[in-house]
Amino acid sequence: MALDETNAEVLTQQTRTLFESYGKLSGDEKLALLYYLYEAMGESITPAAPTAADPNLAPVLLGDFYNLSHDDQLAVMRQIANGEDSEYSRAYGALTPNNQLMVWFAWAQAMGRSVVDLPGDYQPAQGVTELLDQLKGLDFQEQISVLREVAASMGYSNVQPIPSQAETGKTASL
Repeated sequence: MALDETNAEVLTQQTRTLFESYGKLSGDEKLALLYYLYEAMGESITPAAPTAADPNLAPVLLGDFYNLSHDDQLAVMRQIANGEDSEYSRAYGALTPNNQLMVWFAWAQAMGRSVVDLPGDYQPAQGVTELLDQLKGLDFQEQISVLREVAASMGYSNVQPIPSQAETGKTASL
């Protein structure tokens, strides 16, 4: 799993290392880590600023998704976490990082009610608990930076970034 290089400059070496560890988790472990991270950060996580996120841009994820069975919701979350090519994963991949965070925030708020919850008898893998402990040791801004990278690394998109001037050696023409 690669870092989103447009946002990678906001990550410290420690948070980059944590993000790389996150990339080694299975899809279900990634979902569990998100669940525990949102639970641990509690009320300190708020959706992105209203001017930076728009729930109307994600009607499939913040509307239709809630009408799915819990088994189907879990399947959608897995598709997104694994970057599979599906309707929901494409809808997620087309969002900005702020809107992606908003989707996870909304789902986290509804877990156990209108969104599938983590099974009560779930026992997280050692890698999940170790990573969660390390993330808890970060300051809030570092936690949000890692969370933003995690959210941006999910979903499916076949849109390729435009090469930078440094990569092409050419300047843009008018």
